[in-house]
Amino acid sequence: MKLSTIEEVALQTIELEAASIANLSNYINEDFKKTVEVIFESKGRVVVTGIGKSAIVAQKIVATFNSTGTPSLFMHAADAIHGDLGMIQSNDVVIIISKSGESPEIKVLVPLIKNFGNPIISIVGNLNSFLAAESNFILNTTVSKEACPNNLAPTSSTTAQMVMGDALAVALMQLNGFSGKDFAKYHPGGNLGKRLYLRVDDLYIKNDKPVVLANASLKEVIVEITAKRLGVTAVVGINGEPLGIITDGDLRRMLEKVNDLTTVSAKEIATTSPKTIAPSAMAIEAYELFKLYDITHLLVVENNVYLGILHLHDLVREGII
Repeated sequence: MKLSTIEEVALQTIELEAASIANLSNYINEDFKKTVEVIFESKGRVVVTGIGKSAIVAQKIVATFNSTGTPSLFMHAADAIHGDLGMIQSNDVVIIISKSGESPEIKVLVPLIKNFGNPIISIVGNLNSFLAAESNFILNTTVSKEACPNNLAPTSSTTAQMVMGDALAVALMQLNGFSGKDFAKYHPGGNLGKRLYLRVDDLYIKNDKPVVLANASLKEVIVEITAKRLGVTAVVGINGEPLGIITDGDLRRMLEKVNDLTTVSAKEIATTSPKTIAPSAMAIEAYELFKLYDITHLLVVENNVYLGILHLHDLVREGII
């Protein structure tokens, strides 16, 4: 196969699947609304099941539900009829995923769940199927064509199933008032978790605390900046209140303008009204300030008392940026 043909196949696949996803907007109807309400009002969990590729999609939907505040578990349809039906509790809602809605395992499973009395929601690509007829609510994921050239391998259909699951998860997030802090609680690992739970006081305390008084001499300023190795020092009043900040750049600009260095004091060099942040602020808030003002240092301040320096490199080191 020529490269141009490979590219054409790839683009055609993307276009077909994109069209299938776009068409789902036509299926967001009263059944979708009622499905969200039933899950939201349920005292139990969401049990998601399927067979074949639909089972793999079910696992992904369960993972999304659990990480966004909707307790959920996966049950393989084949295993369900060999003992795993015990997973289903009286207050649970069951979602069954199937393209055809006619799989033998599904036909065996559905009546058993109906006997339990649990509501059945189908994510199905055939409205005339057994599964659709036996469901309390139907989420239509019909696709006109699979991306597979033989129109056989589940491609567009599984993408549609996954997107419908995401639509449910996000709608439930909104109803539950699920916030970034909630997400951090369920996802503390990795850089994503750090962006959501790491605070300024987790970072700045690892740095030295460069500080000089307003009347400090130029020599004292240079010594402090050099000793603390952050390229900066805070200028404070006698009660520790922040008055300004002096960076390496401020020193260089001052040297270009001043001839007599013996009389220069810290307050004459400092940039007044420095950018500050509270120690309780989220680290990601600090990152937004760094970007907004195009700076690399923030003074950490609480109750108008200078506590230390947060450097942009602190965020880089933690993988936040």
